[in-house]
Amino acid sequence: MKRVFLIVLDSFGIGALPDAAAFGDAGANTLASCQKTGKLHIPNLIQAGLGNIDGVTCLPKTENPTGMYGRLAEQSAGKDTTIGHWELAGIVSQQPLPTYPHGFPEEVLQPFRQATGRDVLANAPWSGTQVIEAYGKAHMETGDLIVYTSADSVFQIAAHEDVVPVEQLYEYCRIARKILVGKHGVGRVIARPFTGAPGSFTRTANRHDFSLEPPEKTLLDEIKQAGLSCIGVGKIYDIFAGHGLTEHVYSESNAHGMSHTMRYAKKDFSGLCFVNLVDFDMVYGHRRDALGYARALSEFDAWLPGFLSELGQEDTVIITADHGCDPGYTQTTDHTREYVPLLVLGKKIMPQNLGTKDSFTFVADMVKQWGAEPR
Repeated sequence: MKRVFLIVLDSFGIGALPDAAAFGDAGANTLASCQKTGKLHIPNLIQAGLGNIDGVTCLPKTENPTGMYGRLAEQSAGKDTTIGHWELAGIVSQQPLPTYPHGFPEEVLQPFRQATGRDVLANAPWSGTQVIEAYGKAHMETGDLIVYTSADSVFQIAAHEDVVPVEQLYEYCRIARKILVGKHGVGRVIARPFTGAPGSFTRTANRHDFSLEPPEKTLLDEIKQAGLSCIGVGKIYDIFAGHGLTEHVYSESNAHGMSHTMRYAKKDFSGLCFVNLVDFDMVYGHRRDALGYARALSEFDAWLPGFLSELGQEDTVIITADHGCDPGYTQTTDHTREYVPLLVLGKKIMPQNLGTKDSFTFVADMVKQWGAEPR
Protein backbone atom coordinates (compact mmCIF):
# COMPACT_ATOMS: atom_id res chain seq x y z
CA MET A 1 0.00 0.00 0.00
CA LYS A 2 1.20 3.49 -0.80
CA ARG A 3 -1.49 6.02 0.07
CA VAL A 4 -5.27 5.61 0.14
CA PHE A 5 -7.48 8.64 0.68
CA LEU A 6 -10.92 7.52 1.86
CA ILE A 7 -13.21 10.57 1.63
CA VAL A 8 -16.67 10.35 3.18
CA LEU A 9 -19.14 12.94 1.89
CA ASP A 10 -21.19 12.77 5.07
CA SER A 11 -24.83 11.90 4.19
CA PHE A 12 -24.47 11.82 0.38
CA GLY A 13 -27.08 9.18 -0.42
CA ILE A 14 -28.06 8.28 -3.98
CA GLY A 15 -31.47 6.65 -3.56
CA ALA A 16 -33.61 4.75 -1.07
CA LEU A 17 -32.55 1.26 0.01
CA PRO A 18 -35.11 -1.54 -0.42
CA ASP A 19 -35.82 -1.43 3.34
CA ALA A 20 -36.08 2.38 3.50
CA ALA A 21 -39.82 2.29 4.26
CA ALA A 22 -39.10 0.41 7.49
CA PHE A 23 -37.00 3.41 8.55
CA GLY A 24 -39.62 5.93 7.46
CA ASP A 25 -37.61 6.92 4.39
CA ALA A 26 -39.48 5.56 1.37
CA GLY A 27 -38.48 7.42 -1.77
CA ALA A 28 -35.57 9.35 -0.25
CA ASN A 29 -32.85 10.42 -2.67
CA THR A 30 -30.29 12.99 -1.55
CA LEU A 31 -28.61 13.27 -4.96
CA ALA A 32 -31.90 13.74 -6.82
CA SER A 33 -33.01 16.49 -4.43
CA CYS A 34 -29.76 18.35 -5.07
CA GLN A 35 -30.09 17.95 -8.83
CA LYS A 36 -33.63 19.39 -8.77
CA THR A 37 -32.29 22.71 -7.50
CA GLY A 38 -30.71 23.42 -10.88
CA LYS A 39 -27.53 24.50 -9.09
CA LEU A 40 -25.69 21.18 -9.04
CA HIS A 41 -22.55 21.43 -11.16
CA ILE A 42 -20.41 18.31 -10.70
CA PRO A 43 -18.72 17.51 -14.04
CA ASN A 44 -15.76 15.77 -12.43
CA LEU A 45 -17.89 13.40 -10.36
CA ILE A 46 -19.99 12.68 -13.43
CA GLN A 47 -16.84 11.96 -15.44
CA ALA A 48 -15.70 9.63 -12.65
CA GLY A 49 -18.88 7.61 -13.21
CA LEU A 50 -21.42 8.93 -10.69
CA GLY A 51 -24.17 9.06 -13.31
CA ASN A 52 -23.32 5.51 -14.48
CA ILE A 53 -24.01 3.95 -11.06
CA ASP A 54 -26.93 1.50 -10.85
CA GLY A 55 -30.16 3.31 -10.05
CA VAL A 56 -28.87 6.84 -10.71
CA THR A 57 -31.23 8.39 -13.26
CA CYS A 58 -30.96 12.10 -12.47
CA LEU A 59 -27.47 12.58 -13.94
CA PRO A 60 -26.04 12.02 -17.43
CA LYS A 61 -23.89 8.98 -18.06
CA THR A 62 -20.38 9.16 -19.46
CA GLU A 63 -19.00 6.85 -22.13
CA ASN A 64 -15.48 6.99 -20.73
CA PRO A 65 -15.55 7.05 -16.92
CA THR A 66 -12.25 7.83 -15.23
CA GLY A 67 -12.61 5.37 -12.36
CA MET A 68 -14.37 2.44 -10.79
CA TYR A 69 -17.96 3.19 -9.80
CA GLY A 70 -20.75 1.42 -7.95
CA ARG A 71 -23.11 1.71 -5.02
CA LEU A 72 -23.12 0.28 -1.52
CA ALA A 73 -26.07 -0.93 0.54
CA GLU A 74 -25.86 -0.61 4.30
CA GLN A 75 -26.03 -3.99 5.99
CA SER A 76 -26.07 -2.68 9.56
CA ALA A 77 -29.33 -2.00 11.40
CA GLY A 78 -29.11 1.76 11.35
CA LYS A 79 -28.59 4.96 9.40
CA ASP A 80 -26.35 7.01 11.64
CA THR A 81 -22.81 8.33 11.36
CA THR A 82 -21.19 5.95 13.83
CA ILE A 83 -22.65 2.73 12.43
CA GLY A 84 -22.03 3.90 8.84
CA HIS A 85 -18.36 4.65 9.42
CA TRP A 86 -17.84 1.48 11.43
CA GLU A 87 -19.26 -0.55 8.54
CA LEU A 88 -16.97 1.20 6.06
CA ALA A 89 -14.14 0.07 8.34
CA GLY A 90 -15.34 -3.54 8.49
CA ILE A 91 -17.88 -3.83 11.34
CA VAL A 92 -21.52 -4.77 10.68
CA SER A 93 -23.80 -3.73 13.57
CA GLN A 94 -26.64 -6.23 13.93
CA GLN A 95 -28.45 -4.17 16.56
CA PRO A 96 -29.37 -0.51 16.17
CA LEU A 97 -27.96 1.92 18.67
CA PRO A 98 -30.58 3.18 21.16
CA THR A 99 -32.64 6.27 20.36
CA TYR A 100 -34.85 8.36 22.63
CA PRO A 101 -37.86 9.84 20.82
CA HIS A 102 -39.43 10.78 24.17
CA GLY A 103 -36.27 11.99 25.89
CA PHE A 104 -33.92 10.25 28.30
CA PRO A 105 -35.24 8.30 31.30
CA GLU A 106 -34.51 9.18 34.90
CA GLU A 107 -32.12 6.24 35.22
CA VAL A 108 -29.86 8.23 32.87
CA LEU A 109 -30.62 11.77 34.01
CA GLN A 110 -30.50 11.23 37.77
CA PRO A 111 -26.85 10.07 37.91
CA PHE A 112 -25.97 12.76 35.36
CA ARG A 113 -27.46 15.49 37.55
CA GLN A 114 -25.74 14.09 40.61
CA ALA A 115 -22.32 13.88 38.95
CA THR A 116 -22.46 17.35 37.32
CA GLY A 117 -24.32 19.21 40.06
CA ARG A 118 -26.57 20.75 37.40
CA ASP A 119 -30.18 20.22 36.39
CA VAL A 120 -31.23 19.71 32.75
CA LEU A 121 -33.48 21.55 30.33
CA ALA A 122 -35.32 20.32 27.21
CA ASN A 123 -34.72 16.52 27.30
CA ALA A 124 -36.43 15.77 23.99
CA PRO A 125 -35.56 15.49 20.30
CA TRP A 126 -34.76 18.97 18.99
CA SER A 127 -33.05 20.81 16.17
CA GLY A 128 -29.75 22.04 17.57
CA THR A 129 -30.33 25.65 16.58
CA GLN A 130 -33.95 25.70 17.73
CA VAL A 131 -33.23 24.19 21.14
CA ILE A 132 -30.76 26.90 22.09
CA GLU A 133 -33.21 29.59 21.00
CA ALA A 134 -35.93 27.97 23.11
CA TYR A 135 -33.84 27.27 26.23
CA GLY A 136 -30.73 29.45 25.93
CA LYS A 137 -32.05 32.28 28.09
CA ALA A 138 -33.17 29.90 30.86
CA HIS A 139 -29.80 28.15 30.68
CA MET A 140 -27.96 31.45 31.12
CA GLU A 141 -30.16 32.40 34.08
CA THR A 142 -29.99 29.06 35.90
CA GLY A 143 -26.84 27.30 34.72
CA ASP A 144 -28.94 24.22 33.90
CA LEU A 145 -27.61 22.23 30.95
CA ILE A 146 -29.58 21.92 27.71
CA VAL A 147 -29.79 18.17 27.13
CA TYR A 148 -31.44 16.97 23.95
CA THR A 149 -31.37 14.23 21.32
CA SER A 150 -32.52 13.64 17.73
CA ALA A 151 -33.60 10.65 15.69
CA ASP A 152 -29.96 9.57 15.88
CA SER A 153 -28.39 7.74 18.79
CA VAL A 154 -27.03 10.86 20.46
CA PHE A 155 -26.97 12.57 23.87
CA GLN A 156 -26.24 16.23 23.19
CA ILE A 157 -25.34 18.88 25.77
CA ALA A 158 -25.58 22.53 24.77
CA ALA A 159 -24.11 25.25 26.98
CA HIS A 160 -23.13 28.89 26.57
CA GLU A 161 -19.36 29.31 26.66
CA ASP A 162 -19.68 32.20 29.16
CA VAL A 163 -21.74 30.03 31.52
CA VAL A 164 -19.94 26.71 31.09
CA PRO A 165 -16.34 26.93 29.83
CA VAL A 166 -15.67 24.59 26.91
CA GLU A 167 -13.35 22.30 28.86
CA GLN A 168 -15.96 21.99 31.61
CA LEU A 169 -18.57 21.07 29.01
CA TYR A 170 -16.25 18.40 27.68
CA GLU A 171 -15.90 17.01 31.21
CA TYR A 172 -19.69 16.85 31.53
CA CYS A 173 -19.74 14.89 28.25
CA ARG A 174 -17.14 12.46 29.61
CA ILE A 175 -19.38 11.97 32.65
CA ALA A 176 -22.35 11.26 30.38
CA ARG A 177 -20.27 8.89 28.26
CA LYS A 178 -19.48 6.78 31.35
CA ILE A 179 -23.18 6.64 32.25
CA LEU A 180 -24.39 5.85 28.74
CA VAL A 181 -23.29 2.24 28.40
CA GLY A 182 -25.04 -1.11 28.06
CA LYS A 183 -28.65 -0.70 26.95
CA HIS A 184 -28.15 3.07 27.00
CA GLY A 185 -24.93 2.93 24.97
CA VAL A 186 -25.70 5.76 22.53
CA GLY A 187 -23.44 6.19 19.55
CA ARG A 188 -22.26 9.66 20.49
CA VAL A 189 -22.29 12.13 23.33
CA ILE A 190 -21.89 15.55 21.73
CA ALA A 191 -20.75 18.84 23.25
CA ARG A 192 -22.61 21.74 21.59
CA PRO A 193 -21.18 25.03 22.90
CA PHE A 194 -22.70 28.31 21.78
CA THR A 195 -22.24 32.04 22.27
CA GLY A 196 -24.26 35.24 21.85
CA ALA A 197 -27.34 36.73 23.45
CA PRO A 198 -31.01 35.65 23.47
CA GLY A 199 -32.36 36.02 19.97
CA SER A 200 -28.92 35.79 18.37
CA PHE A 201 -27.26 32.66 19.75
CA THR A 202 -24.60 31.04 17.54
CA ARG A 203 -23.12 27.56 17.84
CA THR A 204 -19.33 27.61 17.86
CA ALA A 205 -16.73 25.40 16.20
CA ASN A 206 -15.87 23.84 19.58
CA ARG A 207 -18.27 20.94 19.06
CA HIS A 208 -16.75 17.67 20.23
CA ASP A 209 -18.05 14.09 19.90
CA PHE A 210 -17.44 11.39 22.49
CA SER A 211 -18.20 8.14 20.69
CA LEU A 212 -18.95 4.65 21.78
CA GLU A 213 -15.83 2.53 21.33
CA PRO A 214 -15.93 0.12 18.38
CA PRO A 215 -16.86 -3.38 19.59
CA GLU A 216 -14.01 -5.03 17.69
CA LYS A 217 -10.93 -4.20 15.65
CA THR A 218 -11.44 -2.23 12.48
CA LEU A 219 -9.54 -1.54 9.26
CA LEU A 220 -7.89 1.36 11.09
CA ASP A 221 -6.43 -0.94 13.76
CA GLU A 222 -5.10 -3.32 11.13
CA ILE A 223 -3.36 -0.55 9.20
CA LYS A 224 -1.77 0.87 12.35
CA GLN A 225 -0.65 -2.59 13.51
CA ALA A 226 0.99 -3.12 10.10
CA GLY A 227 3.26 -0.19 10.82
CA LEU A 228 1.56 2.17 8.40
CA SER A 229 0.15 5.64 8.89
CA CYS A 230 -3.57 5.92 9.67
CA ILE A 231 -4.63 9.56 9.57
CA GLY A 232 -8.04 10.93 10.52
CA VAL A 233 -9.38 14.22 9.16
CA GLY A 234 -12.51 15.81 10.63
CA LYS A 235 -14.54 13.79 13.13
CA ILE A 236 -12.92 10.43 12.30
CA TYR A 237 -11.03 10.47 15.63
CA ASP A 238 -14.30 10.93 17.53
CA ILE A 239 -16.24 8.30 15.53
CA PHE A 240 -13.64 5.63 16.32
CA ALA A 241 -12.88 6.94 19.83
CA GLY A 242 -9.27 7.36 18.71
CA HIS A 243 -8.76 3.66 17.97
CA GLY A 244 -6.36 2.80 15.15
CA LEU A 245 -5.21 6.32 14.34
CA THR A 246 -1.58 7.39 14.25
CA GLU A 247 -2.42 11.05 13.61
CA HIS A 248 -5.55 13.18 13.44
CA VAL A 249 -6.75 16.70 12.83
CA TYR A 250 -10.19 18.22 13.37
CA SER A 251 -11.91 20.46 10.83
CA GLU A 252 -14.39 23.30 11.19
CA SER A 253 -16.04 23.01 7.76
CA ASN A 254 -15.90 21.21 4.45
CA ALA A 255 -13.43 23.81 3.17
CA HIS A 256 -11.23 23.29 6.23
CA GLY A 257 -11.38 19.51 5.82
CA MET A 258 -10.49 19.72 2.13
CA SER A 259 -7.58 22.00 2.99
CA HIS A 260 -6.26 19.45 5.49
CA THR A 261 -6.70 16.66 2.94
CA MET A 262 -4.77 18.61 0.31
CA ARG A 263 -2.00 19.17 2.86
CA TYR A 264 -1.75 15.41 3.45
CA ALA A 265 -1.72 14.80 -0.31
CA LYS A 266 1.48 16.86 -0.40
CA LYS A 267 3.06 14.79 2.41
CA ASP A 268 4.94 11.54 2.01
CA PHE A 269 3.40 8.66 3.95
CA SER A 270 2.28 5.08 3.41
CA GLY A 271 -1.17 4.10 4.63
CA LEU A 272 -4.65 5.52 4.94
CA CYS A 273 -5.98 9.07 5.20
CA PHE A 274 -9.63 8.77 6.32
CA VAL A 275 -11.58 12.01 5.76
CA ASN A 276 -15.06 13.09 6.86
CA LEU A 277 -16.61 16.20 5.30
CA VAL A 278 -19.45 16.99 7.68
CA ASP A 279 -21.12 20.10 6.26
CA PHE A 280 -23.19 18.08 3.79
CA ASP A 281 -24.98 16.48 6.74
CA MET A 282 -24.76 18.99 9.58
CA VAL A 283 -25.23 22.26 7.71
CA TYR A 284 -27.38 21.27 4.72
CA GLY A 285 -28.94 17.82 5.10
CA HIS A 286 -30.52 18.14 8.54
CA ARG A 287 -31.59 21.71 7.79
CA ARG A 288 -33.20 20.51 4.56
CA ASP A 289 -31.26 23.05 2.54
CA ALA A 290 -31.16 21.42 -0.89
CA LEU A 291 -29.68 24.49 -2.56
CA GLY A 292 -26.86 24.71 -0.02
CA TYR A 293 -26.21 20.97 -0.36
CA ALA A 294 -26.02 21.25 -4.15
CA ARG A 295 -23.58 24.13 -3.90
CA ALA A 296 -21.42 22.24 -1.39
CA LEU A 297 -21.24 19.25 -3.73
CA SER A 298 -20.28 21.61 -6.55
CA GLU A 299 -17.51 23.10 -4.40
CA PHE A 300 -16.16 19.62 -3.65
CA ASP A 301 -16.29 18.77 -7.35
CA ALA A 302 -14.34 21.92 -8.24
CA TRP A 303 -11.71 21.06 -5.59
CA LEU A 304 -11.28 17.46 -6.76
CA PRO A 305 -9.05 17.91 -9.87
CA GLY A 306 -6.40 19.85 -7.95
CA PHE A 307 -6.38 17.20 -5.25
CA LEU A 308 -6.07 14.37 -7.79
CA SER A 309 -3.14 16.14 -9.41
CA GLU A 310 -1.19 15.71 -6.16
CA LEU A 311 -1.56 11.91 -6.16
CA GLY A 312 1.36 9.68 -7.07
CA GLN A 313 1.38 6.64 -9.33
CA GLU A 314 0.51 4.23 -6.50
CA ASP A 315 -2.08 6.42 -4.75
CA THR A 316 -5.83 5.87 -4.71
CA VAL A 317 -8.82 7.95 -3.65
CA ILE A 318 -12.13 6.42 -2.61
CA ILE A 319 -15.19 8.68 -2.46
CA THR A 320 -18.27 7.40 -0.64
CA ALA A 321 -20.73 8.25 2.15
CA ASP A 322 -22.03 6.87 5.45
CA HIS A 323 -25.83 7.25 5.03
CA GLY A 324 -28.25 9.68 3.40
CA CYS A 325 -29.82 12.93 4.63
CA ASP A 326 -32.15 13.93 1.83
CA PRO A 327 -32.60 17.73 1.93
CA GLY A 328 -35.82 17.36 -0.04
CA TYR A 329 -37.37 14.83 2.35
CA THR A 330 -39.52 17.10 4.48
CA GLN A 331 -41.40 14.48 6.53
CA THR A 332 -38.47 14.57 8.98
CA THR A 333 -35.13 16.32 9.42
CA ASP A 334 -33.35 13.05 10.13
CA HIS A 335 -30.91 10.87 8.20
CA THR A 336 -32.37 8.79 5.40
CA ARG A 337 -31.77 5.11 4.65
CA GLU A 338 -30.09 5.18 1.22
CA TYR A 339 -27.55 3.58 -1.02
CA VAL A 340 -24.26 5.47 -1.05
CA PRO A 341 -21.94 5.98 -4.02
CA LEU A 342 -18.56 4.37 -4.47
CA LEU A 343 -16.06 6.11 -6.75
CA VAL A 344 -12.45 4.87 -6.93
CA LEU A 345 -9.87 7.02 -8.70
CA GLY A 346 -6.14 6.85 -9.28
CA LYS A 347 -3.53 6.62 -11.99
CA LYS A 348 -3.52 2.81 -11.88
CA ILE A 349 -7.26 2.34 -11.41
CA MET A 350 -8.91 0.64 -14.40
CA PRO A 351 -12.43 2.02 -15.01
CA GLN A 352 -15.18 -0.52 -14.39
CA ASN A 353 -18.72 -0.87 -13.08
CA LEU A 354 -18.56 -2.48 -9.64
CA GLY A 355 -22.35 -2.84 -9.56
CA THR A 356 -24.23 -2.97 -6.27
CA LYS A 357 -22.46 -4.29 -3.17
CA ASP A 358 -24.48 -5.56 -0.22
CA SER A 359 -22.38 -3.98 2.51
CA PHE A 360 -20.24 -0.92 3.19
CA THR A 361 -17.57 -3.40 4.35
CA PHE A 362 -16.67 -3.77 0.66
CA VAL A 363 -14.55 -0.65 1.18
CA ALA A 364 -12.54 -2.18 4.03
CA ASP A 365 -12.07 -5.39 2.05
CA MET A 366 -10.89 -3.46 -1.00
CA VAL A 367 -8.31 -1.51 0.98
CA LYS A 368 -7.02 -4.71 2.61
CA GLN A 369 -6.62 -6.35 -0.81
CA TRP A 370 -4.35 -3.51 -1.85
CA GLY A 371 -1.95 -4.72 0.78
CA ALA A 372 -0.89 -3.72 4.26
CA GLU A 373 2.79 -4.47 4.18
CA PRO A 374 4.88 -1.74 5.82
CA ARG A 375 7.38 0.06 3.60
